[in-house]
Amino acid sequence: MSTALATKARANKLRPDQLLEQQAREVSRLLNVLANENRLLIVCYLMMRNEMKVGDLVDALNISQSALSQHLTKLREEGLVKFRRESQTLYYKIADERVTKLVKVLKKLYCDDAI
Repeated sequence: MSTALATKARANKLRPDQLLEQQAREVSRLLNVLANENRLLIVCYLMMRNEMKVGDLVDALNISQSALSQHLTKLREEGLVKFRRESQTLYYKIADERVTKLVKVLKKLYCDDAI
């Protein structure tokens, strides 16, 4: 077990193995959410443009507004995206910097020129 993990475990009053299990669950949940192609594309578009209107996301992904809404709800429930309302328009952006960091690593490994 790494020293950093042991230190973090003590700070959280967990055994290092408990902390590792907790972190594994959290990472697994994140990867599960991003394992959907449309949700991953939503995150990629939001990274490229910083913030997007729902209508622009519908056009970019070429999916129905209903399908997009379901994906955005899942991303929002997991704390990965957030929105602001301007009159009748919703603008979405990345809410968790860890998502940006993870997708940048994936980008570097799989599609270095795409994002």
